[in-house]
Amino acid sequence: MKFCVLVGSLSLILLSTYGNSHRSITAGELAQLFDDYWAFEMEHDPFSATGSGVYDYNDRVPDVSPESLGAIREARMGFKERLDTIDLSGASKNDQLSAKILGFILNSSIEFSKFGDERIPFVSDSGFHNQFGYVLSSTPFRNEQDYRNYLNRLKALPRYYEQHVDHMRRGLKTGFTQPQAIMQNVLPSFEGLVTEDVENHSYYRPFLNFPLSIDDSIAEQLKEEGRAVLADVVLPAGRNVVRFMRDEYMPGARETLGASSLPNGDAYYASLIRYFTTLDDETAESIHERGLQEVARIRKEMDTIIEEVAFEGTFGEFLTFLRTDPQFYATTPEQLLKQAAWIAKKTDGRLPAFFGKLPRQPYSVEPVPAELEKNYTGGRYSPAPPESSRGGEYWVNTYALDTRPLYQLTALSLHEGVPGHHLQIALAYEIDGGPEFRAQFYPHAFGEGWGLYSEKLGVEMGIYETPYDHFGRLSYEMWRACRLVVDTGLHAMGWSRQQAVDYLAANTALSFHEIGTEIDRYIAWPGQALAYKMGEITLWELRAEAESALGETFDIRDFHDAVLAKGGVTLEILRDEIHNYIRRVESSK
Repeated sequence: MKFCVLVGSLSLILLSTYGNSHRSITAGELAQLFDDYWAFEMEHDPFSATGSGVYDYNDRVPDVSPESLGAIREARMGFKERLDTIDLSGASKNDQLSAKILGFILNSSIEFSKFGDERIPFVSDSGFHNQFGYVLSSTPFRNEQDYRNYLNRLKALPRYYEQHVDHMRRGLKTGFTQPQAIMQNVLPSFEGLVTEDVENHSYYRPFLNFPLSIDDSIAEQLKEEGRAVLADVVLPAGRNVVRFMRDEYMPGARETLGASSLPNGDAYYASLIRYFTTLDDETAESIHERGLQEVARIRKEMDTIIEEVAFEGTFGEFLTFLRTDPQFYATTPEQLLKQAAWIAKKTDGRLPAFFGKLPRQPYSVEPVPAELEKNYTGGRYSPAPPESSRGGEYWVNTYALDTRPLYQLTALSLHEGVPGHHLQIALAYEIDGGPEFRAQFYPHAFGEGWGLYSEKLGVEMGIYETPYDHFGRLSYEMWRACRLVVDTGLHAMGWSRQQAVDYLAANTALSFHEIGTEIDRYIAWPGQALAYKMGEITLWELRAEAESALGETFDIRDFHDAVLAKGGVTLEILRDEIHNYIRRVESSK
């Protein structure tokens, strides 16, 4: 990132707030507000800074003490007050858009701080305990100072762990915890980062290879220091966290399941719905009903595929056939990765027919890191900062190969790679004239909606080759439709874990292992599962609207460019942008 404006202290931020009345503001003042906000966020979240390509704080870890979190909340309220006092009528359209996005970010952050959600700092497969692994993948190791910064960061990790444990202890006392029902499956993600062999630990990897600019004697010294810091500081702290999770947290976690059973849980879940869908007019009930409608629609399409392959048996028997027949599964990790890479490369070559602008940053296909794979999803995208020494990474889970069906690999590759997450995120890095926070903003409904839209777009692109591949795509779409039903069922309607498992098993071709990890994910991360289908539905509605309005002048490349041109946006902003696009094309006829 090219950001360079830094703030000297929190007090300067707070003292710069304006009065209560709206006033006009110059473009320079608005740009200063954006820069001040971004500088503050980078300074106070060094992990996000590294992930964003800001390397000034690579020797630090975040301070998540109650005092620091309180000061951060006050600062964000100060930014919100500054923003709210601005009369944007004279600002450029791009600045107005940036102001709307910053308003959404600040309002959401302030809203969730009221619930004390720092008391649950992890979900089913990730959290504070393994976040550093993602940070490490974005950390540059170009010279001795980079390694010195890394060593200082490692030394500071125990404090970071301890602060989170303090929040979780407070959560135990107040009943604000993850459900006990998922903890047995969550614990391995904590245990996976504590090894006896230091040199095989993922945090030791930077010391295995050094750039040529570092003298051999210095490299050996750094290697010894790294080994000592991990053995004497980091790993003992990690073991303390594992003991806490096993001996205190698991036995003391709440026995209830849904978010609505948390203190102030109904309001908390309602806020999560608004955040993850970026829509103000949706409720758990309306989303649940929409999910049921989508499940019924997709089921009819799935039945058509079953007829096409002339399968003799029930829908449930066909799912059993898909889950158990060896023809649908890779026998080695390399086979699965090579198949994913072939699909990704084939898709690359067909992008120009559907997109006018393509990103500069490349991406690769990689296995999910071993320390994460056991309770991890089938695949995920790991972005890289624009100035990083690596490209984006499409991760494929090679653990338990008999649960990773090949017939779903095409849909997964389209979603996580291109035209899905990599294309969308890498293009966001290239936004012209936008403040830095825009390039890093990832609203789930837009991002995950685009990923799901991309799966279906693969049909038009000719990527799916067999009826089973098409069924795999439908199964993935059904999976996301089921999420609308399951997430609201779990968190607002009192569903049990088994009820959710049975619903997903009865309607999708997901393996039973993946169903289990997915249900744990929805339980641990309320509301996030709603983003996919709600975003995708909005995208297809807007495309239908554009096709109807523009007729023969509709250009699929121009439409996709218009969707992605502003980076990540809320769905309401996206509607406005596409309506503006339609008007522009109509006026040019």
